[in-house]
Amino acid sequence: MTTARTADDLPEVFPPTLREVMIRPFWIGMLGLALLVAGIFAWLGQWQLGNAIDTDPPAAGMTEQVRPLGDVVTPGEYLSEPLVGQRVDVAGSFVAGDFRVVGSRFDDGEPGFWVAGQLRVDPSTTGIDGPTSLAVAVGFTPDRATADAAASALNDDAPQKVELTGRIISDEGAKEPPRDGDPFEITAMSPAALLSQWRDAAGVDVYRPYLVSGESFGGLRDIHSPAPAELSSVNWLNIFYAIEWAVFAGFAFYMWYRLARDAWEKEVEALTEGDVDADGAEHAPARP
Repeated sequence: MTTARTADDLPEVFPPTLREVMIRPFWIGMLGLALLVAGIFAWLGQWQLGNAIDTDPPAAGMTEQVRPLGDVVTPGEYLSEPLVGQRVDVAGSFVAGDFRVVGSRFDDGEPGFWVAGQLRVDPSTTGIDGPTSLAVAVGFTPDRATADAAASALNDDAPQKVELTGRIISDEGAKEPPRDGDPFEITAMSPAALLSQWRDAAGVDVYRPYLVSGESFGGLRDIHSPAPAELSSVNWLNIFYAIEWAVFAGFAFYMWYRLARDAWEKEVEALTEGDVDADGAEHAPARP
């Protein structure tokens, strides 16, 4: 004859500690995955930080030292950031019929217009074989009629064999003309937009940036073109990204800890109700 076992006869089961749960094989594997993810994030943060500090920044006042155009940029290439606003000198002749009015210009805060033309660069100043052209802004006026008259006069009598000194600036990018305006109106200083309207540009290599001439033509005003601001040797945006990656790396560990803790809390709760044994295995509640 057997006797029924009472609750006092059952072995006492103690709930596992958080540490005991964390050192189980499954959670050790999850920790390894978190380490891998955090390592990738840390590497990305280090890469961003390495790009945030310029160890060889341009010298102060470098853009104010006049350099030959051929030493700064070549046709078809983009202008590198440290050289935007660099003062350069170049020689050549303007092409008759290729002067255009560029709208949406501001000269020291005053709205108005530029007149820009195609300068056929003298090969002796750049060392480049073959014809090359540079878009040059030759003057400013607040009045559209004056700009049109100046462009017309320059098209009829284009300056020849000139030596220019000015600032080389990156292409602003072509913009669509106003829907209710002239479809050929140019509202951004873009060599690409000017090239589409130049009459004599077949087989010619064209510079991507443009030149703001220090000398005006056609009775226009000189364009106000101050020296660019000195570039900081620290890129704060990259530093912000590096901090973000560090936060993501820490979050990978937090997620591992949070998931392990949630599993531990559920196991303790289930054990308290008699549904889990000391090893975390579920079983049906005992019947009398």
